[in-house]
Formats: sequence, C-alpha cells, structure tokens
Amino acid sequence: MTAEHGIVLITGTSSGIGLATAVAAARAGYTTVATMREPGRAGALLEAAGRAGVSVDVRRLDVTDPDSVAACVDGIERTYGRLDAVVNNAGISNFDPTMEMSTMAALRANLDVNFFGVVEVSRAAMPLLRVGRGRLVTIGSVHGVVGQPFNEAYCAAKFAVEGFMESLAPVAEAHGVQVSVVVPGFVRDTSFGIFPDINRKTVQAASGPYAGTFADYVAWIGSQGWAAAGQLAQEVAEVVVRTLRAEQPPFRVPANQWAADYLADKLTDGDGTAVQTLARTWIGLP
Repeated sequence: MTAEHGIVLITGTSSGIGLATAVAAARAGYTTVATMREPGRAGALLEAAGRAGVSVDVRRLDVTDPDSVAACVDGIERTYGRLDAVVNNAGISNFDPTMEMSTMAALRANLDVNFFGVVEVSRAAMPLLRVGRGRLVTIGSVHGVVGQPFNEAYCAAKFAVEGFMESLAPVAEAHGVQVSVVVPGFVRDTSFGIFPDINRKTVQAASGPYAGTFADYVAWIGSQGWAAAGQLAQEVAEVVVRTLRAEQPPFRVPANQWAADYLADKLTDGDGTAVQTLARTWIGLP
C-alpha cells in the first residue's frame, strides 16, 4: 500500500493516541478519516492538524452503535470509493476492581467499548479491506497480555482483543488483509496511564476486604519508577504508521523497548510470528 493513495479510518481521535495517529497518518500521506463519538470535541485534533499543515476528515462514529458504524463505513465508500486501512483505537479506561467495587453493568460497558466495539468496526470494514488488500491495526495494551491487579475489566477486554485478532489474522491474510496489534506500555500524556482515571483514596475506601492488598499494590507501583518506562502518544502514533506502511508487518508490535521486554517475560514468541506461522498451516497457507 502506498501512503499517498491510502484511505485510513481511525477511531477515537478526539485525544491521546487516536489524535496523534490521525495527524501522523495525514503527515505520512494518508487520506485520514478521523472519527469520534462526539465530533464537537474535534477542536484539539483540528488544531494539531493545522499546526502540522495537514487536513483530516472528521466524522461521527460510536463504536457501540452498529448503525453509527455502518453509516460511517458506508459514507467512506460513497466519498472515496475505497478503504485501505483501519486503526481501532477507541477505548475507555476504568479502574474499578471487579471483585468488590465494580458492577456487572460496568464490566459489560467496558467490554462493549473495548472489545465489542473493535469487533463491530472490524466486521463492518472488512469487505472494503478485502477489496483493497488492506490493513487492520488495533491498539492493544501490555495489559492484554499480562494481567494488572485491580484492573480486571480492562485487562479482560484487552485479552479478548488479542485473542480475537490473533484468531482472525491468518484468515484475513488468506483474503489479502494484514492484521496487527500495536502494544503500548504506559503512555504518559493520555488518561491511560499507570493508574487511569481513578482516585486512589476512593478505591482504597471501597475495596472492602481487599483494601490492604490494594495498598500494598499501590506501594509497589510507587517503588518501581514507572515514569522511565512511559512513552508519548506521538511515539505510539509513529509505530502505528510504520505498521501501516510495512510490507509484511508482524502480528504483535510492541510500541517501545520497555513494552517488548515486559511482554517477553510472558511470551517467548514476542512479535507473534511463530504462532501466525503455525496458524497459517491450519488453513492451507504456505
């Protein structure tokens, strides 16, 4: 795929990694369809695009609304006649320990955005991606491979994304579509940090029999010097664009060396090549 002629759909572009990726993709020459649930929140994206000297096509897309997803993908086809790549980025962070604080409704809401939303967008886009022999890139997380205590719902959703995409990848490849998961670690300038969107004292007070364990975990986190492991959203965005442009991208793409080393503690097949090579043989690919 040549960057100059690629149409890319990116979800969740009002802030963070999605915003940075939309601008980076446009700078790389992609026609960038930058989507978000509330287009009225596009101000920061449009300002960043203006500073970079590029333009983006802002459209509404709510990953939890099938009609919204279908309307967006259909609109892209009507406007451009093609779709070459999708970046699944939209997601929510939460830090409600499932065993004590959280509710089943909150757990389902987390999965609805972070997992089922990814599936909805991917399913809707796949017919066009097959025609264009395109790319399907999803923003994963180190917590989709290594579980994080007291963050069960988010980790469960990201584990599900990893499993879904790893299963889909060889089948999609057989039909011309390359599938990759970009795996950031801690991103310092987004809400998805070491402890995203939480008040530690509130969590502590609501943790019931787990309060002591939570306090120990917070103390351990504080002793680890995680800031040195973090990266910026722009750095992740650059990895995403390189993945889009790579002739043969790996399935799993750690976004920095810290993430690669962290995953290596659990995965001996760090970039997913061995698993994908095996899976290809299951469906008759060389």
